[in-house]
Amino acid sequence: MLKSLPSEMVQAIRLTLVFAVVTGLVYGVGMTGIIQVLFHDQANGSLIMKNGQIVGSTLIGQQFSADKYFQGRYSANGYDAGNSYGSNLGPSSQALIDRVASSARTFRQANGMGPNDQVPVDVVTGDFSGFDPNITEASALLEVNRVAQARSLDPSKLRALIEKHVHGRILWIFGEQYVNVLEVNLALDNGEAG
Repeated sequence: MLKSLPSEMVQAIRLTLVFAVVTGLVYGVGMTGIIQVLFHDQANGSLIMKNGQIVGSTLIGQQFSADKYFQGRYSANGYDAGNSYGSNLGPSSQALIDRVASSARTFRQANGMGPNDQVPVDVVTGDFSGFDPNITEASALLEVNRVAQARSLDPSKLRALIEKHVHGRILWIFGEQYVNVLEVNLALDNGEAG
């Protein structure tokens, strides 16, 4: 047994090197190449370009504060892409309850709603990363009149633009239909609503 140990060690080292090259290098480079060909946009961050400049990503929310833009979800970190975190506040936290109530009041006032009108949960709560770029179709439709008034647009054309930008569920069963806020706001800036 001891006599064969040096040759077994050499075989083990060779096998380790072969597997390291195959699984660490060949597989990694091969999969990267395949992904770049098949899913180029997603592999490179789903970036949105306008006039040769990167204006954002469909995967990362941005803050829009002017009335002429649709508003995204709440972000605990102010959409700071260099520092992703949630608030870590639980449902019984008075700070969270107060912040959600304040956000709901602000949303109602900004969009001409009554003081007791229901507000979609996605506009007053954030996801854990603080970067969710999407809102529900219902939330977008509640913002139509404010955006239409700020841009002097026909609300029906703006609703049609929203419907055009509704994304379906993943594999037709997972998640909810959603509207990407950046895509819709860029479409508005490009004059797609009239």
